[in-house]
Amino acid sequence: MSIIRTTAAAAIAMALAGSAAAQSGLLTREIDLEPITLASGQPLAEAPYELEAGKHYMLAIEADGSAELAIGGAEFFRNVWINEVVINDIEVRPLGLDSLEFDAAGRAEITFIPIRPGQFELRIPGTTGETQRAVFNVSG
Repeated sequence: MSIIRTTAAAAIAMALAGSAAAQSGLLTREIDLEPITLASGQPLAEAPYELEAGKHYMLAIEADGSAELAIGGAEFFRNVWINEVVINDIEVRPLGLDSLEFDAAGRAEITFIPIRPGQFELRIPGTTGETQRAVFNVSG
């Protein structure tokens, strides 16, 4: 009888875990966004990104190596749940993130889920130009 109870309890736990993961969006395939390219004097994004809260996205950030450049956005990173950051096939699962800095050419991929509607941005620190930022409009 205990085997039946154990099996039933395991089945219920798996069903509940699957339901929670589905609600978080992780059972759905992530949506690939247009990559952001870090290049000296070049715009970060052609147009704002239109996202929906609760969906799973992948954003690649590529540096061409023309300058040592960073991209940051504390407000953006505080309003998304970061699943992972992949750099050179190394997967990092951070509790938080403020910025990424590229000293040379390279690529980082961030998978995330927006958790709050609003308008957020990633930008090259210390810049004020409109082309030196990427805008993310998150709808509820």
